[in-house]
Amino acid sequence: MTNLILGIYAGLLAVGGFIGYKKAGSKPSLVMGLISAFVVAGGLYMTTAVTPVCGYSTIALMSSLLMVVFFIRLQKTKTFMPSGMLLILSLAGLILSLRQIIHF
Repeated sequence: MTNLILGIYAGLLAVGGFIGYKKAGSKPSLVMGLISAFVVAGGLYMTTAVTPVCGYSTIALMSSLLMVVFFIRLQKTKTFMPSGMLLILSLAGLILSLRQIIHF
C-alpha cells in the first residue's frame, strides 16, 4: 500500500510539472516535475531491485528537498495551490518513506 501511495505521489509530481508548463509556460516546472517524479519512481524501483532501505532513503531525501522548495514558494506566493498542496504531499512522502526505513 505504501508503494502505491508513493507511486501516486510520483505521478502527481509529474502532472504538477506538466500543469505548471501548460498554465504558465514554465519549462523549469516541467523539467523539475519530471526529474522529481523520476527520482521518486527510481526509489520505488530500488525498494525491490536493490535494497528497500536504499530506495526509501532516496524517496525521503527527494521529499525533504521538495518540502524546502515548496515551503519557499508558499512563503513567496501566499497561495495554497499548488505549493501548499505539494508541500503537504511531500511531507506525506517523507513520513511514509521514513516509516518504511524504521521498519527494516
